[in-house]
Amino acid sequence: MNYEPGEIYHVYNQGNNRQKIFFNRDNYLFFINKMRVHLTDHCDFLAWCLMPNHFHWLIKVKNQELEVGKGSKDSPLQDSVPPINRSLSVLLSSYTKAINKSHGRCGSLFRSKTKAKKLNPDKAKNNNYPLICFLYIHQNPLRADLVSKLEDWEYSSYRDFAGLRDGSLCNQRLAIELLNFPKNKRDFVSFSNQTIPDEFVKNLF
Repeated sequence: MNYEPGEIYHVYNQGNNRQKIFFNRDNYLFFINKMRVHLTDHCDFLAWCLMPNHFHWLIKVKNQELEVGKGSKDSPLQDSVPPINRSLSVLLSSYTKAINKSHGRCGSLFRSKTKAKKLNPDKAKNNNYPLICFLYIHQNPLRADLVSKLEDWEYSSYRDFAGLRDGSLCNQRLAIELLNFPKNKRDFVSFSNQTIPDEFVKNLF
């Protein structure tokens, strides 16, 4: 995937054959830490959610991604891969190795290709797809009947934006600036629970 500097993307992947990728709370926390270590130099997280067998991120790529090497005789491939792609690959492969070791399994854990959809507001139709994706990502656990309230799911950025947790993985200031959702926490909770029309959701993938 060619991630363009300054653009917003919906990034997602799931377990190979839709298998679980998170087996306990420690797995979720371990993966979240890897997101911070491997990706925050290359992108700003605007929203994220980890589900038992898949994940969703809303990110804005940083301008430094313009700096892409042309390769070399010693490492023609590595140097030609954009930093965000390389770091994403390291994140998933290292997480897979750790899970395989701790759970006595082998083989691939994720689908071979992580998908990403560049999101741009459709001004002609007055549809703000980055904002719709932000809502969709936080509503995932509710849509999957894993919880009855958004705040009950620990493994998403919703609690941080709702003022229920002091998480720092998301760039909340940037998210508010770009997506223009309510700053007031009470208004944010009401806003986050609105129904998203199905015809909007399909354009996020």
